[in-house]
Amino acid sequence: MKVLVLGANGFIGRHLLDALAATPDLAPVAASRRPQVSERFATVQLDATQPQALAAALNDVGAVINCIAGAPATMTGSAQALRDALMDRPAVRLIHFSSMAAYGSVRGDILETTPLRGDLGGYSQAKAQCESILAPIKQALLLRPGCVYGPGGWAWSGMIAQLLRQGRIGDLGPAGAAPSNLVHVDDVVTAVLQGLRHPEVVGPVNLAMRDAPTWNTYFSMYAQALGLPPLKRVSAARLWLDCYVAGSVMKALEMLNKRKAAGSGQPVRLPPSVVRLWRQDLRLDPSRAEQWLGVHWRPLQPALQQMAAAAQA
Repeated sequence: MKVLVLGANGFIGRHLLDALAATPDLAPVAASRRPQVSERFATVQLDATQPQALAAALNDVGAVINCIAGAPATMTGSAQALRDALMDRPAVRLIHFSSMAAYGSVRGDILETTPLRGDLGGYSQAKAQCESILAPIKQALLLRPGCVYGPGGWAWSGMIAQLLRQGRIGDLGPAGAAPSNLVHVDDVVTAVLQGLRHPEVVGPVNLAMRDAPTWNTYFSMYAQALGLPPLKRVSAARLWLDCYVAGSVMKALEMLNKRKAAGSGQPVRLPPSVVRLWRQDLRLDPSRAEQWLGVHWRPLQPALQQMAAAAQA
């Protein structure tokens, strides 16, 4: 079966392509705005917000996986194009990546039946809107991952490692006491492969390891894997200064230099949305992923050892 992967250049998209290419009965096609060349799978340059171009790319395709992230207009535009293209293609399976962010500011134990608020900024709102846009597509599996980590990831892997090494995060006290809702990228890939094998599974599915640790525990375990000394307490005032005062300066410097600080050896900017998440008491219920898709969550400790080895390399 030919599988079109939208947003193939992203963190999840790259891991998906590797897994799909290694599966004998699947033939991945990598779609992205930037041209790319691969000897392992077919590629196509595509603006997924353009309905006619997307419809043409869906010819002879058995499934499409939407991993597109980025600007809200890009996400909602691609969702609208997908809806229009798939309305008369009921045999084409859709696996769409939504996000925990679609739930917005809700707290507590979160089932998939929890209403989507999408009230935490443009990204949160766009993720909720995309699900609404795609509601008419009855063959759609909507994955709502928590914080996807693993080798090659930035937000919950590379950035966290850099912040730990710089001593900017540690034991955050109440500011880091919320559940992390971590999910390893390999478990995300497993959910997609299972979704392709079981087209009868439709609707939203949360993706987060069961009994995910708090952010404070994650930081402590990750620091230990990186060979760092025991973490010190970082006060709420210091975290606020780092996020809002130093962060504003870093953002101005990034704009001035026309480049991001990530990977440049300079301190990374700590986004307010991340600091807010570290204290949001929200825990995704992963029962559907376990029961419907047979996902078994990767243990955290060996995953952190793998990430630390990759970071050292």
